[in-house]
Formats: sequence, structure tokens, C-alpha cells
Amino acid sequence: MKKILALAAVAALTAGVSAYAANPFSDVSTDDWAYQAVSDLSDQGVVEGYPDGTFKGERNITRYELAQIIARLMAKEDQLNAEQRATLDKLAGEYADELANLGVRVANLEKKVGNISWSGNARMRFNQSYDDNGKAVDTWDGRMKIIAKAQVNDSTVATGRLRYDMNFKGTDGHDSSVWMEELKVNHQFGDNLSVTLGRQDLFLGQTGIEFDDEFDGAIATAKLGGVNVDLGYGRFYCDGASNGKWSTSEWLKNDTETFLGRIYGDAGRISYDVEYLDGKDSLDARLIGAGLTAGLGGDFKVFGDYYKNTEYKGDPYTWTAGLGYGETNWKKPGTWDLSAQYIHAERGAYLNDTTYNVAPASIVGISGKADADEADVAKYWLVNGDVILQQNVKLHAEYAFDVKADNHKDYDDLWSVSLNYIF
Repeated sequence: MKKILALAAVAALTAGVSAYAANPFSDVSTDDWAYQAVSDLSDQGVVEGYPDGTFKGERNITRYELAQIIARLMAKEDQLNAEQRATLDKLAGEYADELANLGVRVANLEKKVGNISWSGNARMRFNQSYDDNGKAVDTWDGRMKIIAKAQVNDSTVATGRLRYDMNFKGTDGHDSSVWMEELKVNHQFGDNLSVTLGRQDLFLGQTGIEFDDEFDGAIATAKLGGVNVDLGYGRFYCDGASNGKWSTSEWLKNDTETFLGRIYGDAGRISYDVEYLDGKDSLDARLIGAGLTAGLGGDFKVFGDYYKNTEYKGDPYTWTAGLGYGETNWKKPGTWDLSAQYIHAERGAYLNDTTYNVAPASIVGISGKADADEADVAKYWLVNGDVILQQNVKLHAEYAFDVKADNHKDYDDLWSVSLNYIF
């Protein structure tokens, strides 16, 4: 194919990216039918001429030259619309070998099929939890999540996440099925308003001790300057014993409809959030809470969360506060972080599905009347650490100690170590 024809086709792909271009080449006059296409692409930095200032459009373009053009387009992918990105994906697949020879990393594009991009994560974990007597019990498990993200149009994205858990110690979990852990559609209305429908991730607070799991419903998000406001209505996701998890609070069982209001954002070195949850069909469900993380200079930070249920008997509360140092970056081996915090969890104010592996779920009763092996209050220290071993490979460790509960049991210390992968 003549170079001039190939560049005309590429110019159609990038239409709308550049608004103005000057004449860049001495052998392409303003009278040429492809002048605008060539000059636009030059202005965008997609094509380059020869040292003598010529373009040589009548020459046949090589696969290597076209691969160079595709590589430059890949750097501008965020400026393309959904249809243009789909065309670029196909070109990247066709010229994958040439791009590899150029040293261009096209891992993300190689995972795409049409408008769908694929990613995921995996984990191998050794963990200790409590038995009915407060003694540590070892577990060894693994997990994989596959994420599909589909660009429906310029303002709508559909996302699904498949999950599979396996227990490598004992018989439980060997026949676990794959299930759709997340299925949502996000509609963007301008720059400052969006609505997400379906099963979606919900993270409450700064530490995730209150809740870090899924929410079934609708959440509208408005950006008001530097402040984000969420209004949601739906149900907290309780996947039950079939997947080896506890249910969340008693007031969240049986499809309890819940109203969620949230304000969050960043102000300098401070990150904050405030939440309000109201279980509409329950008489003992009205939680209010807040979280704060503040940078102290250097790599130090302090953080904490506080939640209280004003409708549950005794107005129970759950809180945590701690100090952290360092910051991990998945792409930078050797980066690390370390934190220590104190956790106080009470029945009725704690939703169970937390970020931590050694959470108080196996100590504190969630709500209702306590079983013989459950406590109403648990207090303990928790230390967390992370280090990036290789790019996209993280070692994570937790250690819980000095565990005290109002049922007077003598609880062992707990610890958890896991290797985590993203791809």
C-alpha cells in the first residue's frame, strides 16, 4: 500500500483529535488530496518525515513503519472514542510482532477483543482463624478474579467480575463454582454526574473495617468541586455459607433495603469520608460514621474510622485508629508500607465483610443474641505490611495480638500471609 493511502486511513481513525495543523513536509503541497490528513497526523506526533524534510508519500509503506504509527497512536488512546479504540485494538493485534520488535508493551491491548478489555487478580493465602474455643486454626486457600470491561459507548461502561475460591487444606471449597461477584453498568452524564446500577464494590471508611464488599442497587455520584457525594439505594450483598462467608449484620439479612448517603474527598494531605446508612425495613439499623487519613510529612500518616448504630440496643460503636509509614506501587519492586492500629468492634455496629484477613468476625457476634462462643465486644491490635516483590506481585502480611473479648476467653494471636497478583 502506498504510504499516502495508509496515512489517509489512519487520519480517519484519529478524526477529531487535532483541530489545527501546519504544513510539515516540503513534498506535500496544500493542493494534494491527502494534505489535511498528513498534516493533522504530523501535528499530533503520529507520523514523522525524513531528515531532509520530505514525506515520500508515493513509497510503499512497510509493516515496520505502520507499527511505529500504531505505537504512537497507542499513547493517545485516551483521546479516542469507543469506535476508534476498537479499530486501534485490531491494528495492534495485526501488528503485534512488529510492535514487540519495537519494544512497545502492548499487554493491555493484547487482552482486548473489540470493545472489551480483560484484567484480573489472584491470591494465594495462608491464614489463621478461630475455632469455637478461641484457638487458632490454619487455613490455606486461593482465589482468582477475572474482570471484563466493555465500552458500550462514550458515556456507558459495563463491567463484570468472575470469582473462584478454592480451599487447599481440607475438603471444603474443592467443588466451589464460579460466580459473578460484580456486575454493573456505569452511565456518565457530563463530567460531574454518574449513576452505577447493579452489583458493585462498596468501601466504607478509610480502613475498610466497617465494610469492603459488594452492594446491590443503584448509586448516583455527583462531583461538587473537590467533594464527591453518593446517594444509593439497594441491598448489601450477603452471599451466604455456600461461598464460605459469614452473613453481614442481622439487619442486613433477608434482602433488607438500605439507603446510603456518603460524602468523601481529599483536601491537601487529608482524605475523608462521612456515611449514613438506614435499613428501611428494620427497626435496629441506622448507622452513621466517618473516616480520616492525614499525611504527617514524609511517608508517615495517621488514620481512623468510627461507626455507631443509633437504632440498635445500647448504641454500639466500632472504631479503629492507627499510624502508617511508606507506600507501595505495583509497578515498582521494593516499595513497601507498614501500619499498626487498634480495633474496637461491637455487636450491632460492625458489618463483618472487611478488608482485613484477621478481622473480628470470628470473635464478635454480628447482631441479635450472642451464641455461646461469641462476644459482644472485641478489642485487639493489628499490624499490616506490604512489599512489592516483583512488578504486579505483592506480599501481604497481617498480625493480630493482645485480643480481648467480654466473653473472657483466652484468644490466640492470629496472623495471615498472602501473595497477591494483578494482571
